[in-house]
Amino acid sequence: MFKLADLQGNILRGYTNKPHVRYLILEVVERSAARRWLADSVSGRNGVPQITSGDWGEKKPDTCFNIGLTYEGLCALGTPSASLKMFPNEFIEGMTARAVKLGDVGRSAPENWPAPFNEPKRIHLIATIYAEKVEQLDVVQERALTDVKAFKLLDTREGYNFPGDFVHFGYRDNITQPRFEGVPDSQRYPDRQPKAPLGTVLLGHPTNLEGLMWRVPHPVALGHNGTFNAFRVLKQDVAGFEKYLDHAASDLLEDPQGGKLLPHGEEEKIGKGPSRHAALREIVAANLCGRWRDGTPLALSADAPDPNADLTDFDYVGVGDARCPHGAHIRRCNPRGGQIVQRIANNSRRLVRRGVPYGPPYTYDPAKPRDQDEPERGLLGNFIGASLGAQFEAMSCDWLNLGLQDPRITGSNDPISGANDPGTSWFDLPLKSGGTIRLRGLPEFVSTRGGAYTFLPSLKAIDYLGSQMM
Repeated sequence: MFKLADLQGNILRGYTNKPHVRYLILEVVERSAARRWLADSVSGRNGVPQITSGDWGEKKPDTCFNIGLTYEGLCALGTPSASLKMFPNEFIEGMTARAVKLGDVGRSAPENWPAPFNEPKRIHLIATIYAEKVEQLDVVQERALTDVKAFKLLDTREGYNFPGDFVHFGYRDNITQPRFEGVPDSQRYPDRQPKAPLGTVLLGHPTNLEGLMWRVPHPVALGHNGTFNAFRVLKQDVAGFEKYLDHAASDLLEDPQGGKLLPHGEEEKIGKGPSRHAALREIVAANLCGRWRDGTPLALSADAPDPNADLTDFDYVGVGDARCPHGAHIRRCNPRGGQIVQRIANNSRRLVRRGVPYGPPYTYDPAKPRDQDEPERGLLGNFIGASLGAQFEAMSCDWLNLGLQDPRITGSNDPISGANDPGTSWFDLPLKSGGTIRLRGLPEFVSTRGGAYTFLPSLKAIDYLGSQMM
């Protein structure tokens, strides 16, 4: 039986009205105290913040509080070995052990991650606080850490949703999430994609793989209605991204085919003034992502941003197939109904994505030289699904960093989030004639600065872990 009230709220709700987010990265100090804390968190007893469920009734809470447990955290709580063995290998091994598959190499390699991510076995629980004001974050954090016998605070990570849902690279984000069968549809936009079965995101429910379900760790009270989260601290080289757009636009000005990409006299429709260079920058940015920076999908409007376009009601078939590059970021992450090598995988790797920027906003100034002491900026990302291996890892490896879904992009990496090397990277800009202009020299714009695989238990499971186990 499925009830929203049994789920943690951040699985199917985005908390879009809570712009401030803080992650508490915790280590279990004393097992019995940590378990009492978990039992209290289900109802908010003894001052412990109450876990926000998926059904909060008519009144929205002032703050939201949710938790995720690593494999080491489950061990530290004394979870029976028979149950621990039933969790998938990728969760047991943890994110650092799966680094190569995720593209976490070079400067993204775990040996370069700062504390506390350099000691993954100490990371047991990640609590997330959502609030409208920073002061509210402070209050909830103080309540969460009152019992010093339960947990030790290893570190915090804090982010803030920019007005208009824009992220550091200048794109509009948080546009859409998968819609699930049997769940009230509160999305803001129409969507041509089919509703996903609950088993896409929750253990114990049917998936879109006929007759196949992901294994539920026993007892049922522990595993049913739980899910997994890949928490990622992703540093974004925003200045480097804007610098690359400058270089690419300059190259296109000299390219004989540049006139096919942007016919002379049509610069102003891009919306960045009469400068041909500025317009070409935005065309490159739109193609790398698959959307104009205002969110307009190229599949619907390839020539210019369209404020009247449906931001989600499109597909990569027919006309849209030629408009959006096969290697664009959003197309790699979610091929929708477009043709790919493994057709059965089109809708099987969909993830619930929760992301919030960290670091100060970046202001592009073409006249200003790049500051080598730029403050760190990035994204605190959550990628939630019922299978870390078949969804998050498969997407990260096969689609983002190998391009195995389409022979036209195989051997290239995602232009925005992939593990690119300027010496070998490439990206094809499509032309209306059917030809392409190949961009080269893309650097790595996104690097990993830490993360962890966590299990997001249901409220029944949190109660089980806190008071009924052993």
